[in-house]
Amino acid sequence: MRIGRGWLWAAGAAGAGVALRRAFPSFSFSGKVVLVTGGSRGLGLVMARELSRKGAGLAICARDPAELERARAELAVRDAGVLAITCDVSDPAQAASLVAQTVERFGRIDVLINNAGVIQVGPLDSMGVQDFREAMDINYFGMVHTTLAALAHLRGHGRIVNICSIGGAVAIPHLLPYVGSKHAAVGFSEGLTVEAAREGIRVTTILPFVMRTGAHWNALFKGRRQREVAWFAIGASLPGSSVAAERAARRILRACARGEVYVSVGILAKAMRLVHGIAPGLVDRVAALVNRLLPDPGGAGAGDFAEPGWLHRPAVASGSWTRLGDEAARKNREVPWAPPR
Repeated sequence: MRIGRGWLWAAGAAGAGVALRRAFPSFSFSGKVVLVTGGSRGLGLVMARELSRKGAGLAICARDPAELERARAELAVRDAGVLAITCDVSDPAQAASLVAQTVERFGRIDVLINNAGVIQVGPLDSMGVQDFREAMDINYFGMVHTTLAALAHLRGHGRIVNICSIGGAVAIPHLLPYVGSKHAAVGFSEGLTVEAAREGIRVTTILPFVMRTGAHWNALFKGRRQREVAWFAIGASLPGSSVAAERAARRILRACARGEVYVSVGILAKAMRLVHGIAPGLVDRVAALVNRLLPDPGGAGAGDFAEPGWLHRPAVASGSWTRLGDEAARKNREVPWAPPR
């Protein structure tokens, strides 16, 4: 009888293994063509490095040609076939050209990683309509433009990874244009998951918590800029409140390879999603209390331009508070005047 039970357990385990393999089929990036938007610095560059190590053919894009060339030169040391294209994904014509150039160079696209994004930091009083439009143009429509351009080349085999944010599920104070655009991006990504499945395309929606990429120095600030930079830079640098960029990149690419549908990166992101799903009103009330601890309205207003954090770095955002963030910024080319060691 014990032997019979053993066989039953073995058969059950084998069946579970087959089911898991069908749910998460094997996928290797080696020899695949991967297009990464926003690949010149930060998370995009970290993922591009990892993909290069895995043997993928790479196409990256960014708006700044100088930043893009620095990233291309670094990646070319690992992979002579990397393609770098200057592109503003908020422009549908440029997004279509990006995809067309990638296909012309490599003959196909296997994976599209929608990573390009912008973040504006400051209180609601400082945000004008142009800030909301910029966030939507890049964070939402940029994703839409590249996806629509690539769909025909991905049918039957391809994968799409949409880098959204925990801000696309939970409201984060002083990031309202960003939060609104990321909620839209999450909705698009989930809807795409449902509709693209019949075309044989696997879509992965990524909701990371704050990542330690060094990107906070290029975030755009309004309001009382130095105070806003202080809390944002420290939060994006401390290990307890941010996820290491390399760890996040590996988790994202693993999710893509497994064909996972919806992934939160970081324990805090998982916890926030869980609590928000159970008691969204409670989470919003807590966020409102947190908002009272952030800088008061004032300073650069709705009619002013948002400016990058490195222009307004206060003394408090230095030393041990931001050491890890500064190291990440150097390593991931967020500060071009301080190249990686």
